[in-house]
Amino acid sequence: MINLFRTLTGISAVAVLGAVVTVGTPQIASAQGAAAAAQSALPKKNLKDQGEYDIYNEVSKDVLGRNFPKALTDLATWTQKYPDSEYKDERQYFYIQSYNGSNQPAKALDAAAELLNKDLKTSLDPSTILQVLYATAVSAAKITASDSAAVPTPQEVATGEKAARQLLDFAKDFFAPEKKTAGVSEADWNKGKSDVETVGKAALLSIATFPATQAMKQYAATKDAAHCATAEGVYTKVLQEYPENAQISYALAGALGCQQKTDPNKVQQAVYEYARAAALEPGKGGLDPAGRKQVDDYLKRIYTTVHGSDEGLDKLKQQAMASPLPPAGFHIETIAEISTRKENEFKEKNPQLAMWMGIKRQLTEPNGDQYFESTLKNADVPKLKGTLIEGKPACRSKELLVAISEPDQQGTPRAEITLKLDAPLTGKPEPGEIQFKGIPSAFTREPLMLTMDTEKAGIDGLKVTPCTPAPAARPGGVKKSVPKKK
Repeated sequence: MINLFRTLTGISAVAVLGAVVTVGTPQIASAQGAAAAAQSALPKKNLKDQGEYDIYNEVSKDVLGRNFPKALTDLATWTQKYPDSEYKDERQYFYIQSYNGSNQPAKALDAAAELLNKDLKTSLDPSTILQVLYATAVSAAKITASDSAAVPTPQEVATGEKAARQLLDFAKDFFAPEKKTAGVSEADWNKGKSDVETVGKAALLSIATFPATQAMKQYAATKDAAHCATAEGVYTKVLQEYPENAQISYALAGALGCQQKTDPNKVQQAVYEYARAAALEPGKGGLDPAGRKQVDDYLKRIYTTVHGSDEGLDKLKQQAMASPLPPAGFHIETIAEISTRKENEFKEKNPQLAMWMGIKRQLTEPNGDQYFESTLKNADVPKLKGTLIEGKPACRSKELLVAISEPDQQGTPRAEITLKLDAPLTGKPEPGEIQFKGIPSAFTREPLMLTMDTEKAGIDGLKVTPCTPAPAARPGGVKKSVPKKK
């Protein structure tokens, strides 16, 4: 199963925003440019004493050095000794960063809940607000991702969604061209905005699909297809919101496929979604090249399993590109349906041969004797077409041996029908095509031979030639001697 949100695993705000915003510490000292102006507009805060100043600096160094376990220890000391610090909001920000950095997304979300209930612009500078929202969104994506072992509470999910939406809104203003930080290139500034928006959107997507993720985990544990149906409903709704996302099409295909025992038609829809996931191009909502090839290979296998060959697969991909969901009445012709269609077409074009092939098939099956005795024996079989091989005896035949060649049959045709005539022929039957009717009267399985009682007058196309007369014998049987030459 492709991990829909693998790219967010291990992400921290420090890693992505490094070149764009001042990372790790809200500045107590004066900053430069726009950051200084924004900070000066905030209410003035003071550290209580040298002890709090020292703890603050220690926590700042911990976070900047990515020593998150130590940061959490120092934060606990700070909280215990200075519970009413004027820097409570900054301290909460450090908690979010440290929990996120130490891969404890649930605690990061719990820590963020308190801050997100406030108007952050009244207590934190823009860079810190951005990082609060960013780290909270990353934690939300982590904990709701398909490979997360943790199960977030409804409050944690709500906190993550709130942070992700605020992050997308805040980024528009923060990364406005006129607010670009001095010394940061335009390319880096735009990349910072793109990275932030990517995390915000990915978090919202992960949160939206979280109920489906949980349902599929329950299916894996119970094999109850009802969970797949739940996931299908969620993925379908999300796909309508994110129609160009190949990852959701892929996930929806999985949810559809695991319902095949209760609803075989779901397999058809699953194949369509696999086709869409394979068809969407990288950079336009599609999977990366490796993931795309993986899906494409699987698509070919499952399509061939359903259809019998890869004929029509390219056309299916083109169709899937047009819509995220299959159109009404979408159907892939199955192997059984193709076989039935071809059989009906063959019957229409070759009714006599098709009838014989049906009779022969039933005679050669394990219950062939029963079929002959109960159904075929003494029945009035409609006219058949075959090739006369020989007559027995060769002259004034009483029986005719007939072969009926099947499509693509190799080698010399072998007689499988004996026509037992009501009266001997007047001459010698010539090999060739004939049509005949008869009443089955006997049957042997190995080698197959069906005997049919037939009126010779009812055989069409039968050619009879005079028998070659035997040489006349001399009277008395005495051989005439030939005089020797002298």
